[in-house]
Amino acid sequence: MKHLSQEQLEHKAQRIKLLLLDVDGVLSDGKLYFSGEGYEMKAFNTLDGHGIKMLRNSGVEVGIITGRKSQIVAKRASDLSIHLLVQGREDKFTALGELLERFPCELDNIAFMGDDYPDLLVMCRVGLALTVKNAHHEVIQQSHWQSSLAGGEGAVREACDLLMKAQGSYVAALEKYIKHDD
Repeated sequence: MKHLSQEQLEHKAQRIKLLLLDVDGVLSDGKLYFSGEGYEMKAFNTLDGHGIKMLRNSGVEVGIITGRKSQIVAKRASDLSIHLLVQGREDKFTALGELLERFPCELDNIAFMGDDYPDLLVMCRVGLALTVKNAHHEVIQQSHWQSSLAGGEGAVREACDLLMKAQGSYVAALEKYIKHDD
């Protein structure tokens, strides 16, 4: 892992305006499920989904870049109001360029969360490289931060919380759920 002090990590996280996510192994558990008829299935974690919604509400945009193409991913992105979506692209850095045409952002202001080699094309070029607990060891070595959770098990939520805490929006987001008017 690219060793950063807590202060360096917080400094990088404070500047993030766009969080980009891989799907298989990050938003899902990385397993590919197919029915007998050939239909693809994926499981997504509701903790990740709510974390994405809270992060977006705090002012950080969220997008997805994935090597596989799936109607399931398009549906999940739509459900989470994620409009920055590129599917079926192994060259994720070129896909990033396409997303930046729609949402201009400096590379230093982007975080990418991935788990395998194709993700390194972006992770090694953006401001904050994030990964999951069960990522490939080379990806872990290139990351600035690693979740304590595996892909599809709340790792994205943990990353969203990290960004919101660094940017000072976490407490306000939490208070919406625990504050009582007595």
